[in-house]
Amino acid sequence: MEHWPLGVFASIDAGFGVRLEVAHELGVQTIHLHTPQQESRTEGQAREFLAQLDDLGITITCVFGGFEGESYADIPTVKETVGLVPPATRRARLAEMKEIADFARRLGVNVVGLHIGFVPHDSQEADYHEIVAVAQDLCDYATNQGQAIHLETGQEPADVLLQFLDDVGRNNLFINFDPANMILYGIGEPIEALEKLGPRVRSVHCKDATWSKQPGITWGTEVPLGEGEVGMGSYLRTLGNIGYVGPLTIEREIPQEPERQKSEIAGALNLLRSLKIKIGTETSGGK
Repeated sequence: MEHWPLGVFASIDAGFGVRLEVAHELGVQTIHLHTPQQESRTEGQAREFLAQLDDLGITITCVFGGFEGESYADIPTVKETVGLVPPATRRARLAEMKEIADFARRLGVNVVGLHIGFVPHDSQEADYHEIVAVAQDLCDYATNQGQAIHLETGQEPADVLLQFLDDVGRNNLFINFDPANMILYGIGEPIEALEKLGPRVRSVHCKDATWSKQPGITWGTEVPLGEGEVGMGSYLRTLGNIGYVGPLTIEREIPQEPERQKSEIAGALNLLRSLKIKIGTETSGGK
């Protein structure tokens, strides 16, 4: 696979990301796939999806889990509803994540990603160790299938996330780095966080955002790639500095506006292509 192949966050039927046909039309060859609805995660459906992907020349590099009842309406709602942290749904969602890992295995995908939810920033909180245990359980299940688990950044500062990974203590647990989420959640400067997380980063999203006037209390604003405060040139240079060579997966979360979403992703692809050329020239000394 080429250095930094371009990709998009895609969906089959669950309403997140672009459709596979759009990904093909945009000319990308890799995708992060939002997990299909539960009734679509069968052996037969997996074979159909793989045949479709083969026809389109697309490779899935990560299957992302998601759950009914999650809401990103505002930051407090995310804390209450997203991932494996909310106590009322934790056990059922852990079971579903294992089923999603099974589906990913049927697709031949060895990386499963998710937003685990708001891990307590204080490791002394009572619930912290229960969340560690849930993550260990999921990682052990994935290990038995030759899979890695990637936790997407956003809800925790880099130091808290590193401590959590160390406390879970599993060698198949890594990070999917999304720079815009650091800004959207008001958690920390994305480039500084990327430098700290370094070798733990095994997949990335390319997304941009501007800061809220009340970081951590109200949402920042997601914007087209290159129009926010991430600094995409610095982002790619830092990815190069930490040795990341995997896919650059564009995520633009406006599925309710498919034509605008497609247009903005096309613009993002052009931006990343130009930055790849520029940064490649810089690192080769202009040769």
